[in-house]
Amino acid sequence: MRNSIIKICMLLGLSAVAFLSSAEPQNEQKYVAITAIVEHPALDNVRKGVEDELKDSGYIAGKNLKLQFASAQGSSANAAQIAKQFAASKPDAIVAIATPSSQALVATTKTIPIVFTAVTDPVAAKLTPSWEASKTNVTGVSDALSLDSQIEMMLKIKPDAKNIGYVYSPSEVNSTIILKALQVALDKRGMKIIAAPAQRTSDISTAARSLKGKVDMIYTTTDNNVVSAYEALAKVANENKIPLLASDPDSAERGAIAALGMSYYDLGRQAGKIVIRILNGEKPGDIPPQIGNVTQLTINKKAAERQGVTLSEDVLKSAAKVVEK
Repeated sequence: MRNSIIKICMLLGLSAVAFLSSAEPQNEQKYVAITAIVEHPALDNVRKGVEDELKDSGYIAGKNLKLQFASAQGSSANAAQIAKQFAASKPDAIVAIATPSSQALVATTKTIPIVFTAVTDPVAAKLTPSWEASKTNVTGVSDALSLDSQIEMMLKIKPDAKNIGYVYSPSEVNSTIILKALQVALDKRGMKIIAAPAQRTSDISTAARSLKGKVDMIYTTTDNNVVSAYEALAKVANENKIPLLASDPDSAERGAIAALGMSYYDLGRQAGKIVIRILNGEKPGDIPPQIGNVTQLTINKKAAERQGVTLSEDVLKSAAKVVEK
């Protein structure tokens, strides 16, 4: 077929190269880079969701897709270095998982498309000027949750709860934003938050122990330092019979009694769909930031036993997943 086309073009005085380039378009390889501030189950699920969405849409790593991943191992300095390296390699799109990695990329490049994900408030984090299409190189998917539904979950687990412990990293924008909003939301219900800052993962146990005798339960978000050391936090909760609740479904498998939150795998799939739109020619600045659209309640019955909580049948029936370990 190819030889026939060349012969015809020669007879007609046409450029065979030009003709073939339009008649037989090459399967152009795209390049997507992914970076995360740290590796833990929730963020790993985001990454897997992005990769699966790309694969299911026909972008196959090693064939028509170059896929590169780098973890900052919990270090903001590493995140900045990765951002510079990725920007220099000029990918078609960069997926930034979690706020610190997203901020590092936004500070590094104003031209390469950036798709953030697992970011609670992109406006407060100064990734986008608003929730409208940014007209910049940035868009993405937020994991923002309704705090009212979180408080309702707390009260279903422990109806008489008044004082809520909050272990968090002061350097994480997501965590400080939620702390302030949770203070306001709890105050409206006559409840109180008692914050326990933990700057490093090694500080998590100490922060949790500082809440002993002061709180009716401990609540955690997707704070990356906290999630990275979740087993240490759960150990303190078990030893002191303090109910532990979370907004990250994977945390229920690691020791929380209950977790009402985003399906981080589906959050990744949602971000992957945006990446595909960009690979197909859309500009990130024309795509408004989105909020994750799949939430789920996960219950850990063994954790409830260890932390001295009896779960009602209503709570168990409302769970999308029940863990027994």
